[in-house]
Amino acid sequence: MTWQDIAITVIIIAFSYALLPQVYQGFKQKKGFINLQTSAITSTGMYILCFVYFTLGLYFSTVMAFVTGTLWTILFLQKITYK
Repeated sequence: MTWQDIAITVIIIAFSYALLPQVYQGFKQKKGFINLQTSAITSTGMYILCFVYFTLGLYFSTVMAFVTGTLWTILFLQKITYK
């Protein structure tokens, strides 16, 4: 594991942690608070970064990018589901 993998992983963990209250609030209040375009572009970008990190051998970053992409996908689905 390289220092880059550690740095990227720590930063993405912070981003994921910041999203958790938003996801929880969406489920609790049954509302989609995030714009569809924002969540779609961000989740797609995170999955692309996931692939890029994997090809670079940054495996911890790959896992965390996948987790963050999934959280953004949940926000996207909340916006569609909870009108």
